[in-house]
Amino acid sequence: MRLSRILTVGIALAAVIAGAWWYATQRPLAVPVAAVMRDVPIRVFGLGTIEAQVLSRVGFEVPGTLVEVLVDHGDEVAEGTVLARLNPASQQARVAKAEAAVLSAEAAAQRAEAQRARAEALLAQRQATAARRRELAARGSGSIEAAEQAETEVAVAAADLAVNRADAAVAAAALADAKATLLVERTALAKHTLTAPYDAVVIARAREPGTALNPGEAVFTLVARGSLWALAHVDEGRAGDLALGQPATVTMRSRPGAPIAGEVVRIGLESDRVTEERRVYVRCRQCPETVYLGEQAEVVIETGRLAAARLVPEAAVHGFDGAAGTVWTIENGRLAQRRVRFAARTLDARLAITDDLPAEVPVAARVGPGFAVGRAARAVGP
Repeated sequence: MRLSRILTVGIALAAVIAGAWWYATQRPLAVPVAAVMRDVPIRVFGLGTIEAQVLSRVGFEVPGTLVEVLVDHGDEVAEGTVLARLNPASQQARVAKAEAAVLSAEAAAQRAEAQRARAEALLAQRQATAARRRELAARGSGSIEAAEQAETEVAVAAADLAVNRADAAVAAAALADAKATLLVERTALAKHTLTAPYDAVVIARAREPGTALNPGEAVFTLVARGSLWALAHVDEGRAGDLALGQPATVTMRSRPGAPIAGEVVRIGLESDRVTEERRVYVRCRQCPETVYLGEQAEVVIETGRLAAARLVPEAAVHGFDGAAGTVWTIENGRLAQRRVRFAARTLDARLAITDDLPAEVPVAARVGPGFAVGRAARAVGP
């Protein structure tokens, strides 16, 4: 009796174990399979910052003391607007001195020109006198000595004219030099006034009145209107399909719920050798009124669309090398494996199968325990 009980319990236990083994290893698995999606957008993600294409730190080209600062940060200025001024007193004195030098040079040039004209007239008179005396000497009415003396006087007058012409040229050169010096001093005076080089927004004001400035020391930071863009760093492995003009959205950290539409306007020709990322610049189509340089931004760029695609989660692919991998399929009611190629990868880490895998062959969307080649399986919805 006791032996029969032991045998009954043993048989029951063996049956339970066998049933558990069959349930764990032989029963048909319910496998979620990838569905065919329509009009699938392919996007890449980049993290970056808001920057300005045209940013200038402007200051004076000459040294001096700052006496006026006419704009402040946040102001919008048109090209040519006066931003600040240096104390012009010493430079104005230099301009006045240069103007006086020009007047003096003009007077000297006029005097030299008058002397040249007088020498020309004297030469003409001496030449006429010499001609008459030669004629008289030839007819015997005058002496040869007087004719020779007149010829000598013509030569002296010609030499005097050459000297006066040289003096006039020297005076003209001195006048040109004085005018050039005046232009230099006036240009230096103009540089005591700082103007906006283009239509801009004042981002920063670095100096206040009373500050002694060195040449080139920045007083303002300006950003050209309409030159703001987002600089995104995109992984090289995802950047192969990037192209100019592709649509994008920019989400600033301060506006997490307000993405801004934009487009790719520049793709860097040199990748970062350390982070292995490509620099992509996206300009917004309608920028917000206030944007802060350096603010962190998330950029999503649409690189293309697939009319139809079977999307397989990357976690369900073995040996994915960026272009191909091995997936689980259900063929004739049993699990199998196939090596397939992929067209793209979506932002949610799904891969689009591109090769001619028959549409009637289901592809597993999730790999679970008990997967083995030849195991009975049935497809269920994803």
